[in-house]
Amino acid sequence: MDWSKLPDVGAVALLTVAFVSVAKFGRNSASGVWLVGWLMIVVHFFAFMFLHAPRHWSDVANFVGTAALVCAGVLFMWASVPYRKQSSSRWMVAALLATYTLYLGLLAIAPFASWGLAPAAVLIGALPLVITLSALPRFVPPLRWAIVTLNAGLSIFLLIFQNRPGYGTSLALNAVLFAVYFGCFIHCLCAYWRATAGAFITIAGFFAWAAVFVVGPLLFAFFPNLHIESEVWNLPKYLVAVGMILLLLEDQIEDNKYLALHDELTGLPNRRLFQDRLTSALERARRTGSQAALLLVDLDRFKQVNDTVGHHIGDELLKRVSDIFVGRVRRSDTVARTGGDEFSVILEEPTNREEAARVGHSLTQLLDSPFQLEGHMVRVGATVGIAVFPQDASDAESLCIAADLRMYAGKHVSRNSGAVESPRSFSLETFSAGDAQIGLPIAR
Repeated sequence: MDWSKLPDVGAVALLTVAFVSVAKFGRNSASGVWLVGWLMIVVHFFAFMFLHAPRHWSDVANFVGTAALVCAGVLFMWASVPYRKQSSSRWMVAALLATYTLYLGLLAIAPFASWGLAPAAVLIGALPLVITLSALPRFVPPLRWAIVTLNAGLSIFLLIFQNRPGYGTSLALNAVLFAVYFGCFIHCLCAYWRATAGAFITIAGFFAWAAVFVVGPLLFAFFPNLHIESEVWNLPKYLVAVGMILLLLEDQIEDNKYLALHDELTGLPNRRLFQDRLTSALERARRTGSQAALLLVDLDRFKQVNDTVGHHIGDELLKRVSDIFVGRVRRSDTVARTGGDEFSVILEEPTNREEAARVGHSLTQLLDSPFQLEGHMVRVGATVGIAVFPQDASDAESLCIAADLRMYAGKHVSRNSGAVESPRSFSLETFSAGDAQIGLPIAR
């Protein structure tokens, strides 16, 4: 057993543990695949500890260690594919794993299986192309063609050099490893092209990892007496591990920033972001001398939905309502969830009281029809309170108070008219109440 590899096994194992501890708190969908890849790297180092065992065991250790290294690279590639749930993507990763492992197995028992190297090399280039063509014209992104091109080039290289006496096997092995990790570099470059330390270290690490399988053989060929410690060649692995951990941390920071400003259930802006956008909207309206409107929408009978069919259906209802509201307003407007069953809508220029009333009326009409949610028929209504800047209020807080008062006034009229028991649509009218203009829903 080669105990000199033990520090590498321990270092990668510790990095894998650190990776797990970071990944379990994140939402990165690639972290699970990355973890399996790093476990394969641990297997790679552990198997290479037995390279000095008796001949047959040494051959087995060499094959297992190399195959684990290749499988890890394929998994790292696949983790960076945004469409990996597509069936063609699953077929692609299965084809790469199968053809690479088959080829490495034949290399391990060469020259006894030299007859199989050429067909295996052809399969490396042909199978990705067949899978890609079978997905035409439905689903063939540019990244898929990059894999096809890379494997086609590898196949041609193997057919030319794999049978060269003396160094053909070594060239073929390094070519496979270079293709796999250069593919990782391409995939990470496409998936994580952003100005962060994690992205830069990961992309640069994969490039250096691929370069090892070119620089190493060249140095051996031209400078045979130059001795470089194996730890130097392993540095790219540690760079990639650190880069991936940083990527997970960066994603967690972004998620935390998003959750601090958005409702976790619906994805809409929460009250904090709503207040910021309302203040900004009023400042823009003040500068341009235009108007801005605030609509406060409160769902009717939402508590009854939770009590009768459960909170899970209530959550699904809120998500459906949020999608409906977002689809009704312009992209320049804001829909926020500012309470349990309360939504707020900011209408910016061009808008006025009449336009705000039309939007409010259309939102209540959209909720007239019952919702089919997981086998349950759910019916809700809504009450809308409207306040317009600068006529109703001159600042954000006063505008919210005005809209809130009008919404509760509408609730009061609804109860008196029996609307809670019998859902109806409403239109908004205004009447004078002292100095304030109150918007009330009038049952029709």
